[in-house]
Amino acid sequence: MPTDLNSTLILLARLLLGGSFFVFGLRNIPNIGALTKALTARGVPLPNIVAIMGVGLQIVGGALTAIGPFGALGGVGLIVFVVLATVLFHNFWDYEGADRASHVTASIMNAGLGGAFLLVAAISL
Repeated sequence: MPTDLNSTLILLARLLLGGSFFVFGLRNIPNIGALTKALTARGVPLPNIVAIMGVGLQIVGGALTAIGPFGALGGVGLIVFVVLATVLFHNFWDYEGADRASHVTASIMNAGLGGAFLLVAAISL
């Protein structure tokens, strides 16, 4: 258990970031069919496998980020996840009006999460 404030804050950040993606991944298990359908519509090859791998990356990357000694690996894995999720599901350039605005917002949030996971990777090295 960390004894100084800096270590405590880093642990808390890792638990919040990794834990949230771990929970998102668990919650996405029942959505694999819908994710597969969306990936099929985008022309992604092997969409079911890609959906399963994405959910698996959320779960494993989240766990590694939150509690594992491999925080850098988890952080990098989740950076890859948010980049791919942004390109595949928040492609704001294909939308107009309010739909575009919500996808731009999601893209900005994913960029912020990517930065947070980059910090996790950096402090875990």
